[in-house]
Amino acid sequence: MIKLMSVNFDDCIPNWRTQLETIEYNVLVVVREGKVRYELNGEEMIAEKDDVLFIPQSTRRSGTNWNGIPHQKHTILFTMDRHEPTGIPFLDEGKCLKFNLSHIQYAYHRCERLYEEMRGDKSYRTMICLGIMQELIGMLARELEKTELAPSKRKYADTIKSYLLEHYRDPIEIESLAKLIHRSPNYVTALFKEVHGHSPIRYMHQLRVLEACSLLLHSDMTIAHIAQYLGYYDTSYFYRIFKKYTGLSPSDYVLQGERPDISKLFT
Repeated sequence: MIKLMSVNFDDCIPNWRTQLETIEYNVLVVVREGKVRYELNGEEMIAEKDDVLFIPQSTRRSGTNWNGIPHQKHTILFTMDRHEPTGIPFLDEGKCLKFNLSHIQYAYHRCERLYEEMRGDKSYRTMICLGIMQELIGMLARELEKTELAPSKRKYADTIKSYLLEHYRDPIEIESLAKLIHRSPNYVTALFKEVHGHSPIRYMHQLRVLEACSLLLHSDMTIAHIAQYLGYYDTSYFYRIFKKYTGLSPSDYVLQGERPDISKLFT
């Protein structure tokens, strides 16, 4: 049985380090920004943005900022009954692992929700936290079962993703993405979906809506201004897209007393 110990968010801590010790718990590390250096059983492992690490119980571990530069990461500490197999291969094998998730943004938001719930006092907190933790573990296990992608496919998908991250507010057409990697539009759509689980256009809308959520809560911009800023020149279309991904209209999103759970953006 999995038992959560603590959930932390290390937000650019200067001189961050953990002493060399044999840990008596398991650790999931999800890196959001920068790089972190670990020594795991005498071997160096560098984890950077979008990397996920699993560090099993009984690992001799130390950690520090990479080259002294602060980083951002989520860490989840948990224990298991070592005498009962979980049925999750990477947990039962007990080996140090580093890998990427197709739905890394969704994983970020589940970590954020877990962090908030662990520090709250609402009813059923323990059950909700365990459910989120089990979901994260299931996502990791499923990812590890996938057939290894050819390096060229990963490179093409990363090129497209980087372009979308930089230009998501601009008009995006599949044809223009295809020219980036000198492939056909159909290939681009199929490749991106294979690597990231959804189409490039859906990813663009996710990025825009995520930005809209932040602007609605933390700026004095009007909804119409936000729509135009994000590349939606028809405000009614922005309303439809926003509600499609969040389940709420922009106005209802602002009116909610607590910050709504926007993890559904990445499902």
